Amino acid sequence: MQTTFSVLFYPRGNDIDKNGNAPIYLRITVNGKRSECSIKRKVLLTRWNSEGGRVRGTTANVRELNRYMGSIKAKIYKIHETLSDNRELITADIIKSIYQGKGIKHKMLLEIFQNHNDKIERLVGKEFAPGTIERYKTAKKHVENYINLEYKTADIPVKDIDHKFISGLEYYLKTERKCAHNTAIKYVTNFKKIVRIALANDWISKDPFLNWKAKLKIVEREFLTEKEIQKMVEKELHTERLDQVKDIFLFSCFTGLAYADVKKLSRNDIVLGIDGDKWIKIKRSKTDTRSSIPLLPTALEILDKYNEHPDVSNRGRLLPVLSNQKMNAYLKEIATLCKIHKNLTFHLARHTFATTVTLSNGVPIESVSKMLGHKSLRTTQHYAKILDRKVSDDMKILKAKMKASVLVTERKIK
Repeated sequence: MQTTFSVLFYPRGNDIDKNGNAPIYLRITVNGKRSECSIKRKVLLTRWNSEGGRVRGTTANVRELNRYMGSIKAKIYKIHETLSDNRELITADIIKSIYQGKGIKHKMLLEIFQNHNDKIERLVGKEFAPGTIERYKTAKKHVENYINLEYKTADIPVKDIDHKFISGLEYYLKTERKCAHNTAIKYVTNFKKIVRIALANDWISKDPFLNWKAKLKIVEREFLTEKEIQKMVEKELHTERLDQVKDIFLFSCFTGLAYADVKKLSRNDIVLGIDGDKWIKIKRSKTDTRSSIPLLPTALEILDKYNEHPDVSNRGRLLPVLSNQKMNAYLKEIATLCKIHKNLTFHLARHTFATTVTLSNGVPIESVSKMLGHKSLRTTQHYAKILDRKVSDDMKILKAKMKASVLVTERKIK
């Protein structure tokens, strides 16, 4: 990256001694950012030439002082040239530190990453969801393992991050860690935030992500059809635990709530809506946005069923929700028993609500988005797929309108 660079001397006029002498300061400027230090010499303000940055006069003392400032300037330019030739980070502070003989301690990548994660962790429950810190912890672990494997060291200076490092990390995630494309891209994007922190603090001068583009693949998300939902509703399961998991999954199918929100659901989250019916009003754990969901009859029946369950009354929750891992394990068994040939996970219920329960039955996407607690319609579109049947129904309405319009036209013509 092209840098702007300048060196000048000036007397500090607010620090004049009793003889009228002011200390001379060196100012180094790189890309508009300054760093200054005293050169341990003084000058009469009346003798200073501001335009030339020199002392006026021809006496031996004046010539010696001007030569001294010239030698300092030459050293500064040499330091800049060396840093530039070695393609190292160039800042005003670094040039000044080298001139003063101070060692430069480069900021280390994993040290910055850990500091970032520590700050996020302290804000969990205030500004961030628990899942956020877990993602960043995992991303840091992947970067750490990649550095160990590729660079044979525990950490590297953040200034050494370049396009090769980023491309190599993406390749490592896809090959060594067996991450799917979108998962790998998300981890690299998490890492990108750490690089932005380094840029903002002038620990690096060039953005290594400049020529790296994140391209997520469109994933066709699964959901249950009406027939599959009905199969599950009607299926009598052989154990109480499976039946409980089935009910809570179906509750999510008819409310669109994610696992974390179903788990924390309490009586305070059930309110009377504008229509006089019961609604769920809850802040989503993931995004802290508000979800407002009118309760459908099936969801109400499930809440009533578990109203007296000991796990519910003891914990102040509305449903006896197991761990996400156990829920997903039981759902695989339920899918087999119901002869549903899909990878049943708890999150699939949210997609089912968006697609089969709401959009396919004529609920506008804007309303679906509000119920899901999304910040934009684009996010809702990833969840909700318009089925062919819905397209067919919508087009039938259009055809009927057009047919009626043609008949009116024909009568007018006749």
